[in-house]
Amino acid sequence: MEKTLRRYPIGIQNFEQLRNNHYVYVDKTALIYQLANTNTVYFLSRPRRFGKSLLVSTLDAYFQGKRELFQGLAMERLEKEWNVYPVLHIDFSMTKYTELFDLQEQLNLNLLDWEKIYGSAEGEDTPAARFRGIIRRAYEQTGKQVVILIDEYDAPLLDSNHHIELQDKLRNEMRKFFSPLKAQGQYIRFLFLTGISKFSQMSIFSELNNLQNISMSDDYSAICGITEEELRTQLKTDIERIGLANDETYEEACVHLKKQYDGYHFSKQCEDIYNPFSLFNAFAQKSYENYWFSTGTPTFLIKLLQKINFNIRDLEHMDTKAEDFDKATEHISDPIPILYQSGYLTIKGYNPLFRSYTLGYPNEEVKIGFLESLIPSYLDQPTRESNFYVMSFVKDLMKGDVESCMIRTRSFFASIPNDLNNKSEKHYQTIFYLIFRLMGQYVETEVKSAIGRTDVVVKMQDAIYVFEFKMDGTAKEALAQINSKGYAIPYEADKRKVVKIGANFNSGMRTVEEWIIEEAPENKV
Repeated sequence: MEKTLRRYPIGIQNFEQLRNNHYVYVDKTALIYQLANTNTVYFLSRPRRFGKSLLVSTLDAYFQGKRELFQGLAMERLEKEWNVYPVLHIDFSMTKYTELFDLQEQLNLNLLDWEKIYGSAEGEDTPAARFRGIIRRAYEQTGKQVVILIDEYDAPLLDSNHHIELQDKLRNEMRKFFSPLKAQGQYIRFLFLTGISKFSQMSIFSELNNLQNISMSDDYSAICGITEEELRTQLKTDIERIGLANDETYEEACVHLKKQYDGYHFSKQCEDIYNPFSLFNAFAQKSYENYWFSTGTPTFLIKLLQKINFNIRDLEHMDTKAEDFDKATEHISDPIPILYQSGYLTIKGYNPLFRSYTLGYPNEEVKIGFLESLIPSYLDQPTRESNFYVMSFVKDLMKGDVESCMIRTRSFFASIPNDLNNKSEKHYQTIFYLIFRLMGQYVETEVKSAIGRTDVVVKMQDAIYVFEFKMDGTAKEALAQINSKGYAIPYEADKRKVVKIGANFNSGMRTVEEWIIEEAPENKV
């Protein structure tokens, strides 16, 4: 195994800085060459921390003809001419947008920088007029068409998501600023926009009728993120190192990384994509933690899910149509488009007959992080306290002490404040679902649904526990359902003992009232 120092590009979004300081770079330049030499105007949507800004910076370096930065990469053999173009690069993620002035200031700073290079003209008083003049002068002074790179274009709109009046003002200001692009086609060599969502994209850039949206294109599905092949070839050394640090074989480390950080799909035929931010953090720390989710909590999404009484369990497996991905998200009423665009859900399958997509959580990091963020909203208690209960449940079952686990479950529900607004059956079903799903970060669980619908299964090293909860029924009825529905049958061939637990939840008492524990006959293998 290589002993050389490996520098990971965590927080490094500048291609020149990355290459000059010898950071690890997964070569995407073949796709970048294809992108730059196939069409002229593109839009790409990807979740945060997925490498969009590094992609834009790489395009910047390429169009400025910085050949030396591409030594040893696919671009070096593909590009023969290395033309130098004037590049206008705007990054809207540089500030927060709490008032219209924030956007106006950001636009003005960019314009001033460009005017230092290409000059200004009398009568260019508005941002749009100044932008138009800069594009024309850049072309006239260099003799080359202009490259325009717009990164995180929707940042101002995402920041103002709950302020409709401000959002309308920001959208109108952006529409006016970018309006010159409509009549500047002869001056533009390449125009590339990135963002998290297709947030008002059609209205702000409606004049760009030749805009190609590659967000769900098979050809460019791997332009951001890391594929399985890239992981096992370009990052083989890093897999070996994290495996060694965690007492795992190479293949065991691959399985662990796949479960934790893989699973993104951005098109019908997209191969599995790993989250690059999480992957590089895992390699740097030599530990499988929840890195991506810790960088931001989807507070407004959680509030929306509660407001519309959304069934959280449906997020495991949800069918949707292609047009749902492009729904306008200015005034969000449907959480699915923004959950997908933000990276909390991803494509898990495609049905060509119905032209429908199946969505679900991409991996364990996202699933566990999202469920943990839901806990305070449903329990009115800190995530830390609920996690303590979850760990205690798992420890009880690891010891085979089902009785203690059920007593602890009773205490847990009894600790939930009496003044919670939502005391419906569905509310308690969701809490059961969250608790058992969170157990899945420690042991294998199957939660197809909850309370009186189908099975909950927890798999330990030496035992398999099959739970069924009734609401305002009896523990006897719950156990009878396990037997009549055959919930334990799939595990009869397993060498581990099978334990069935039927329990009843009393909504008046708001806790688990009674339970019956029954061990299945020993399996004959």
